[in-house]
Amino acid sequence: MNNEEVIGLIPAAGKGVRLGLPYPKELYPVIRDNHYKPIAQFVVNSLTRAGAHHIVFVINETKHQLVGYFGNGHRFGCHLSYVVQEPASNHEKSTSPGLAHALDSAYHLTQGKTVFFGMADTIMQPEDVFAAAYSAATPDDDVILVLFPTERPEKFGMVHLDQDNRVLEIVDKPRQTDLTEMWGCIIWRSRFTEHLHQAVCQGISDFAQIMNDAIAAGFRFRGVRNVNGVYIDLGTYEEIMELDRRFREE
Repeated sequence: MNNEEVIGLIPAAGKGVRLGLPYPKELYPVIRDNHYKPIAQFVVNSLTRAGAHHIVFVINETKHQLVGYFGNGHRFGCHLSYVVQEPASNHEKSTSPGLAHALDSAYHLTQGKTVFFGMADTIMQPEDVFAAAYSAATPDDDVILVLFPTERPEKFGMVHLDQDNRVLEIVDKPRQTDLTEMWGCIIWRSRFTEHLHQAVCQGISDFAQIMNDAIAAGFRFRGVRNVNGVYIDLGTYEEIMELDRRFREE
């Protein structure tokens, strides 16, 4: 995989209405060593460390402040592009097209490349999670799921592995499960980009279903474990408090 052209992909098109912040939640301030660092910069740094020097933010029409902060990316050692996710046109459904649609919105930029996908409102530790997962990939892997332990399976996509760390199934946000690891970020090759694009074009919006359909179709999914890794999702005020507590204790 190391000879392939890689591209970073960061969906940031959500409205973030639950937090009611006066700025995009991706710019939530994390203060380290008396310096401001927005939460989205953590995933940008992880991507650039792994060699993804072209990164695409998928945004909505309100994310001017996000564009204003990150600009063209030169301050962060990368080139940044922005894709605006169009709202859903079917008024019988939610106006939010969902994660799969957001990822596919950048199809014209990701086509033919190896995609490193991470969320803009999360912090993953260690910072080299993408680089470590990429180095663990083999030429026949279509998708690499980077796994983190969690005690909140109802919030995440839980991953069922076999003894060789091959992914058997994604169980999305189960209320009860014996599974203990969730996917936090993903690396995929162009074969899955095409599968995702076709699924979205067919009206399939459930990203977990799209991945499970790929597994059933014979795509090779591998799980790379971060046994001592930390994944912090900034979605609620409870999680903001947890984030602040963790960084105070460091």
